[in-house]
Amino acid sequence: MYHTVTPVGKPRRWMLRGLAIGVICLAVGPGIDAIASAASDTSCPDVDVVFARGTFEAPGIGDTGQAMVDALTSRLGGKSVEVYPVDYPASLDFQEAAQGVIDASNTIESIAATCPHTKIVLGGYSQGAAVAGYTTFDAVPPGYVLPDGLTGPMPAKIAPHVVAVTLFGTPSDGFLDLIDRGAPPITIGHLYAAKTLELCAPGDPICAGGLDRAAHSAYKDNGMTEQAAEYVTKALASPTQ
Repeated sequence: MYHTVTPVGKPRRWMLRGLAIGVICLAVGPGIDAIASAASDTSCPDVDVVFARGTFEAPGIGDTGQAMVDALTSRLGGKSVEVYPVDYPASLDFQEAAQGVIDASNTIESIAATCPHTKIVLGGYSQGAAVAGYTTFDAVPPGYVLPDGLTGPMPAKIAPHVVAVTLFGTPSDGFLDLIDRGAPPITIGHLYAAKTLELCAPGDPICAGGLDRAAHSAYKDNGMTEQAAEYVTKALASPTQ
């Protein structure tokens, strides 16, 4: 299911070639929130997975994302699960990943506003893990200027709607330096850190600095998507959620 999100123009400029994060804040009053909740709850899913695919994967959530969603769905019985594939180029131009941060942020805010009881799972693989990680940032790192379409981090009130963040093969600081020296390190925001699972296969050159290229492509069938699904399942069952 594709949720309606605020249209945002393509980012046109960067300072220090940094990949920045944030979201256009939705100005929704309490009365409107109540009306939206009453009108939409019957059609809202129990769980909505917002997932960003890896570099060069076809539009959608990619093989790793699909493997995780399949494993999660099989664990949730009759709960309804919908999926939103983050819309961004997933190309070799890492700066364009900012489009994914914009889209993921807008989508999460849209779900929280229209389906306040839906549990949101944010995830990503490889470059998509960078997109998801940046989406959780607390603040813009010093020295960086946000690209057009971003105004700052997601509001703190959004964090409780996101029950888990699952990242596969997140680019390390060293790898980021190789592909874009202006990109800030991927630091999970404090509101999301305790509910984030980062998975890195041994030997993966992207996240572990290894030499095993096959390791970076193995998440879909090396058992880690099952591990992530189990992590999300427990998060969904937590009384604090």
